[in-house]
Amino acid sequence: MTDLIKRASAEARAFSKSRTPSRKKSSRRAETEAQAELATEAKRAAPKRKRAAQAAELDDAPRIEMPRKPRFAPVTFSEEGGVRYLHFGTEWVQGAMRLKKPDHIELEYAQQMMAWLLFLETPKRVVQLGLGAAALTKFAHRFLSRAHVEAVELNPAVVVAARTMFALPPDDARLTVHETDAWDFVHDRANHGTIGALQIDLYDATARGPVHDTVAFYRAVRACLTGAGVVTINLFGDHPSFVRNMKHLTAAFDGRVIALPEVHEGNRVALAFSGPALEVPFATLQRRAKLIDEKLGLPARKWVTGLRASLSQSGDTFAI
Repeated sequence: MTDLIKRASAEARAFSKSRTPSRKKSSRRAETEAQAELATEAKRAAPKRKRAAQAAELDDAPRIEMPRKPRFAPVTFSEEGGVRYLHFGTEWVQGAMRLKKPDHIELEYAQQMMAWLLFLETPKRVVQLGLGAAALTKFAHRFLSRAHVEAVELNPAVVVAARTMFALPPDDARLTVHETDAWDFVHDRANHGTIGALQIDLYDATARGPVHDTVAFYRAVRACLTGAGVVTINLFGDHPSFVRNMKHLTAAFDGRVIALPEVHEGNRVALAFSGPALEVPFATLQRRAKLIDEKLGLPARKWVTGLRASLSQSGDTFAI
């Protein structure tokens, strides 16, 4: 279009000059000059027409579809007081490991991510979306011997960091790390109806809200659960993303969602339930929590207290 506009302008100028009487130039001379100007313009336009023709040929050529490589923030580390921390190029902590207790869950919010243990016996399949420093994956692999433990992580550098800096063992008969997007994983029908406990901790370098937080995503998460499964999700209670995520979780799980009280740095862990309605006496949950504390060293009795506070229900039964 640009070439045509330029040529039309040149023609307009030429005809304008040919129609205008001139004391210095004859009409034949004006016509000759106009033709010369047109030839110059055509010569200038030739390379552009050639490039346009080449582009048209490329449009018709076979295309080789190449997947776009995602852009990841750098994986960085820090250490303080015998604890190694994982970062994504910022000060935000993405995971931690006490060097003398590599299989111990160091951060309180990460301990709360195991709160599904209050309601389930060890399921056949436990999955973590977002590997981080692999605290939950290592813990489940070490102490929940009846489960096949899996982690889903898109960034290959995070997987390498977990193996080399945070003592994640190599894959074996009971451990699998999938390098894929959590969205693709939960939408894979092969995973639907197969996971008893699913833990979600999906944050990028800004660490202000999960990278997947739509109703569609959470519905696919629910589809992955077995008949009576539990999901735990790490959220930020002091950020607008918390309200959005709780709203979307509530829509996806028909209101069967509860969030534990906020812990350090604003983290709030939500629990969402699939399957039939659940009614459990708090006394039963307390006994279960005592067993978890003794066998696994997790502060499960605090989880029961948090559930009671979050429900704002009178009575002796947890119902959801």
